[in-house]
Amino acid sequence: MAPVLRSRTDPAVAAANAEAMRAALAEIDDLLARVIGGGGSTDSEKNARSVARHRGRGKLLPRERVNLLLDPGSAFLELSPLAGWGTDDPLGGGLVTGIGRVHGTEVVVVANDPTVKGGSQGPTSVAKGLRAMEVARANRLPLVNLTESGGADLPKQADIFVPGGASFKNLTQLSAAGIPTITLVFGSSTAGGAYVPGMSDYVVLQKEAARVYLGGPPLVKMAIDEDADEEELGGAEMHARTSGLADYLAVDEPDALRIGREIVEHLRWRKAGPGPDRAPVEPLYDPEELLGIPSADVRTPFEARDVLARVLDGSEFEEFKPLYGSTLVTGWGHVGGYAVGVLANNGILFSEESHKGAQFIQLCNRMNVPILFAQNITGFMVGTRYEQGGIIKDGAKLINAVSNSTVPHLTLMMGASYGAGNYGMSGRAYDPRFVFSWPNHRIAVMGPKQLAGVLTIVARQKAGEAFDEAAFAPLRDAFEQQVESQSTALFATGRLWDDGVIDPRDTRTVLTLALSATHSAPVAGTDTYGVFRM
Repeated sequence: MAPVLRSRTDPAVAAANAEAMRAALAEIDDLLARVIGGGGSTDSEKNARSVARHRGRGKLLPRERVNLLLDPGSAFLELSPLAGWGTDDPLGGGLVTGIGRVHGTEVVVVANDPTVKGGSQGPTSVAKGLRAMEVARANRLPLVNLTESGGADLPKQADIFVPGGASFKNLTQLSAAGIPTITLVFGSSTAGGAYVPGMSDYVVLQKEAARVYLGGPPLVKMAIDEDADEEELGGAEMHARTSGLADYLAVDEPDALRIGREIVEHLRWRKAGPGPDRAPVEPLYDPEELLGIPSADVRTPFEARDVLARVLDGSEFEEFKPLYGSTLVTGWGHVGGYAVGVLANNGILFSEESHKGAQFIQLCNRMNVPILFAQNITGFMVGTRYEQGGIIKDGAKLINAVSNSTVPHLTLMMGASYGAGNYGMSGRAYDPRFVFSWPNHRIAVMGPKQLAGVLTIVARQKAGEAFDEAAFAPLRDAFEQQVESQSTALFATGRLWDDGVIDPRDTRTVLTLALSATHSAPVAGTDTYGVFRM
């Protein structure tokens, strides 16, 4: 048995931190409720009309479709539910994506929300859909599309036409990789969207509802002067009886979802990873206490081991090099029965931490063990002493190891993520399988005050004696506020820099679901890295 972590929290500090965290979670919960309610608008009355119109056609909402597809009572790990926040795209992007179980098989689900602009695709929905396909590819998970879309959001066609083409490429590449693709069509799937069923392994069309064609009746009339009605041009029965596009014809939505479940069942999909190596054991400490551990002020450090004690099985942690490079906590534990290696920040990264982290990543790859990166990092140390001591080449060793590691990486943004520290701790650009953030998360090149200060120093050096401190102050303050607003967890999740902002109390559950998904693919390390500068 590995050593058990002991809690070091100060109750008074924890209470103040928890109050700030609850306030942040209340904002997240309000936004999630708006997304789940449908409509995609900031106007609640308009949203209600959109939902009522959709229901008036006898149709289910997207999450209702997802619930009927998945095994009763099973979990659904929804991804990027607040994508589009802070942009002029609908909140959530008019798309529901996530991982759930169908007849015990984990699948990636992508469901259009027809209450949001008729399910049309804007920049956020395209990016969110591409991310879901990447999750399916990297983790070897079957993909199920629940399709009802008006196609491209035409006013934004310039922003989606070129990147959107990858959706169809990805579908056929998933199929070529032996990863099943299944599409259930409940309504419109037109123009380029017709290639979603066209490039899927299995296609289910709903009778008297599905419409799949490259060009609708108006376009056909304009292009070739032919009069055609929707059914003969692209109806479900035509595709089932004549064109052969439909493999199954469903009588209604529940029937289509039933057929979709049967398709997944007959796949007889088997995981290629080793799975958990022991029974899960609850931590010794109440997960409720996770609300009070991260500091309300991101500039105030907190003890990473206190987080691990409330996430790891049995609060057990076999720490590696505990006396060396002390601002990077490394070691082994389990989450939900799955073995993991952990790198968790307890301060800034120095040369010693870089060496320690690189060695530990190599060991995890030798052992074929996934890695959890728990980020609360202001970056690598700077200054004459550290530059002369080789911080660049030492930090490069850590980034080299992260970049070339092939075991699954899961990244938890539990605090700050500034500068190259983001890279050395497997930020989004380094292709971790999943990235989840807590509401207190902040991400930028550096902290707002530091960035504003650097801008001031540069301006002062450029202007020399002519520099007017008082006149420059409003510009400095405005820049600091801009950086602050662009560093928040909501700003990051709105741009899909993570896979969702989660309640800290749900961290263990979310990580367990994510680890289970990664084990659908082989879990294999590497012994190949770039040149380490010694």
